[in-house]
Amino acid sequence: MNKPEMKEEKKRNKDILDVVDYKLDPSLVNKYNGMTFFIKTYGCQMNEHDTEILSGLLSQMGLIEVRDYENSDIVILNTCSIRENANNKAYGMLGRLKHIKEENPNLIIGICGCMAQEENVVNEIIRRHKYVNFIIGTHNMHDLCNILDKSITSKNLEIEVLSKADKQVENMPVIRSNNFSAYVNIIYGCDKFCTYCIVPYTRGEQYSRKKEDILKEVDELVKDGYKEIILLGQNVNAYGKDLYKDYNLGNLLEDVAKKNIQRIRFLTSHPWDFTDNMIDIISKYKNIMPNIHLPVQSGSNKILKLMGRRYNIEEYKKLFDKLKNARENMTISTDIIVGFPQESEEDFKNTLDLVDYCKYDNAFTFIYSERSGTPACKLNDSVPMNIREERLQRLNEKVNKYFKENNDKLVGSTQKVLVYGKSTKENMYYGYSENYKLINFTSKNIINDGDIINVKITHSKTWSLDGEECE
Repeated sequence: MNKPEMKEEKKRNKDILDVVDYKLDPSLVNKYNGMTFFIKTYGCQMNEHDTEILSGLLSQMGLIEVRDYENSDIVILNTCSIRENANNKAYGMLGRLKHIKEENPNLIIGICGCMAQEENVVNEIIRRHKYVNFIIGTHNMHDLCNILDKSITSKNLEIEVLSKADKQVENMPVIRSNNFSAYVNIIYGCDKFCTYCIVPYTRGEQYSRKKEDILKEVDELVKDGYKEIILLGQNVNAYGKDLYKDYNLGNLLEDVAKKNIQRIRFLTSHPWDFTDNMIDIISKYKNIMPNIHLPVQSGSNKILKLMGRRYNIEEYKKLFDKLKNARENMTISTDIIVGFPQESEEDFKNTLDLVDYCKYDNAFTFIYSERSGTPACKLNDSVPMNIREERLQRLNEKVNKYFKENNDKLVGSTQKVLVYGKSTKENMYYGYSENYKLINFTSKNIINDGDIINVKITHSKTWSLDGEECE
């Protein structure tokens, strides 16, 4: 049994990890042929891609993925711990699974993802959720098949959570969610240690994949006909710092852009690591999409300092303006937290002022959520919940106003849309423009998922656009 330790998760030794190819024990190939599995995914795009890998691993054992967890042999929760609400959702699902297992004692329940890396979560599962069969962490996801097999064989709770990664595993099997847009991990972990954030503990030390391995994966995706590649990392802008002296995200973006791929995106970016070189590359290559996610978190310099964000609002605005001017029709989205400890009304008004300045195309807004063990927990003068909620409402009213105004400007324009599928509305499809606007549209032609078509925008809403395919 290996349990996570937060003190160990915090340590950084800057050692370069050994890179090894994934290999499955031959005795496990198709061992559980015909059994079914269901994975419930919470959280970010990194978790979504992890689920694609988990599905690939399980399929090698002969397991078949199903959409109904109530009739599955194995249910795995791929969890998120960025906010308390994410934890609560996972615990709620565990409660439902408990009742199913009372009727079906053979049900196998597993926990993986970021919650599995939280020391207090693992202890609570041991104490209160004894019906769980196994827990596996983010650093040894590649060992899922061995741990699942051990759990089924031993009929005991198996806990294998490493506090730190001991190697970097390449060429794991992947079952992607579609055949036109693909996630590609380029960097793992985070070393920023923003005072409110638990990710540096749950995802561990920052380390980059070798450029050769990334570009090889991109080549394979191009060969398979993918139209879009999304480069992923907790902080993609830090790519290469741990491996190379003179090769960074700007260089990688340029190398990927030279491949025969129509759309390139990357996320998530930390403003601290956004260089002029990266902006120049974004400006130069038209297949790098004109949409950047640039989390600001607060418009107050005092709060940014308490958050450990390493920039001030003046620097953020300067970067924002550079990005906005780098490409025509550039759209920028952000993350904002309200109610951080010691946030005054004046601090909050500074955030509203920043929104007035940036006029974001999208924003993910949150009430501050205390995460156990993070430095922000030790700050005094917490903001009462009723004030946090009231500030969130005021913030959302303002950001929504700009979402609608920005969308209004696109009415009458023609947008290139990557089709994702049929809309919930009859005879309509949906997809995303180059600057990542959600577009619902009608068409008189046969449309396939993954097509890129021209759509004339006819109507705007706060969070989406309506249109019709151009003749």
